[in-house]
Amino acid sequence: MKVNRHAKIVELIRKYDIETQEELAERLNEAGFKVTQATVSRDIRDLKLTKVPAENGRQKYALLRHDGKEMSEKYIRILRDGFASMDMAENILIIKTVPGMAMAVAAAIDALQWHEIAGCIAGDDTIMCAVRSKEETVDVMDRLRGMVM
Repeated sequence: MKVNRHAKIVELIRKYDIETQEELAERLNEAGFKVTQATVSRDIRDLKLTKVPAENGRQKYALLRHDGKEMSEKYIRILRDGFASMDMAENILIIKTVPGMAMAVAAAIDALQWHEIAGCIAGDDTIMCAVRSKEETVDVMDRLRGMVM
């Protein structure tokens, strides 16, 4: 449950300018996660969220980029927990996820920073991943399969 909640937090702070723990708790509760302010506070600490300037001149929560092993393991966990299946259409990789996890899985894929991947677009349970060539799509599928299986 914690991994799913963390994935949802990452999704929410990327989608909305969330300024307070209370606002984050409210959005999590709306999404079906029953949380208290204390839980949100621990999650913020666990995810190492920080406040950054928002466009409106106020502050919002953001995920610090970490290239360390700890963050890599979190991304792999999100991939494993959210992944359902994948298929390819030429150089487009279509990844199916459990409902509500596509944005978190796409963020995890983007965080891998593989040069073969030009970018990802996520819905609720489907990700369209643009890969630079058909051959590289097969390689990306093999690498992802190795991470999630």
